[in-house]
Amino acid sequence: MRRREFIGLVGGASAWPFGARAQQSVRIRRLGLLMTMAETEPEAQARLTSLRAELRQLGWTEGYNIKIDYRFAAGDPGRLRSAAVELVRMAPDAILANGTAILSALKQETQSIPIVFVLVPDPVGDGFVNSLARPGGNLSGLTNFECPMGGKWVELLKEITPGLSQVSLIFNPETAPYAPKFFQSVAVGSEAALVPVRSEAEIKRAVENIAGKSNSGLIVLPDLFTSGHRELIVTEAARCRLPAIYPFRFFVANGGLLSYGVDTVDIFRRSAFFIDRILKGEKPADLPVQNPTKFELVINQKTAKSLGLTIPDKLLAQADEVIE
Repeated sequence: MRRREFIGLVGGASAWPFGARAQQSVRIRRLGLLMTMAETEPEAQARLTSLRAELRQLGWTEGYNIKIDYRFAAGDPGRLRSAAVELVRMAPDAILANGTAILSALKQETQSIPIVFVLVPDPVGDGFVNSLARPGGNLSGLTNFECPMGGKWVELLKEITPGLSQVSLIFNPETAPYAPKFFQSVAVGSEAALVPVRSEAEIKRAVENIAGKSNSGLIVLPDLFTSGHRELIVTEAARCRLPAIYPFRFFVANGGLLSYGVDTVDIFRRSAFFIDRILKGEKPADLPVQNPTKFELVINQKTAKSLGLTIPDKLLAQADEVIE
């Protein structure tokens, strides 16, 4: 063997342990993630894809320097609470909490692990943070609605259904404690009612009762429970020929009439900013809560035609998406 080749082999061999040590020295941070949906739902996968892509842009690669422990409540409050306990016991560096019910469950379990929340309508009113500018404690993140938005939902329903004179808001009191605040904005200038539902049977009964009233419409509030039962709500609204407006696009993709609300996939993308800052040493208390910046109007023309409704051209022109 030539001397130069021998030196190269020796040098290469001595470098192997160093390379291995360098690779092992990468600190892997741990992120817990608890979502309201089932893992198999396309909406859930779209949110996670957006989050992971943005984390990579910020230098966090799953399997290299970050490990994500996923949990999915699938619309089940019982599963949600047990998953919250499990995640906290794992003591991750941070937790991403999807929705008010999940945030409430996690807050009961820890006041020390940093929590980034998304899709929480009223974090100040529900007592999660001191203020949007100065959250305090171990929580910060992104809201998804301002409660006065209820007036916009009524306005859109009236554009589609001339003569509409009363609206009902369905929600689960256990997972949507903020419902009365939405109601306040809806009730201004309109006859309105809050209709609590806690089971599939109650959903069916509520939709039938609302549809039995003349010139009535349905508003489905953003809620772990309503999202988890969206197929049933959409089906019942269609069966009873009841015009309904929903908080998120995925209701309309399932056959709902129209929705007006935040781009949920974009909200998950933006949550990566908070995760990055926290994993780099900043405290949630010092990160101001961010309000939504992107809203979308989605209309299902096929559903409108089946209900005998004509969507005004002006409204179609304003829509971000029209499903034919």
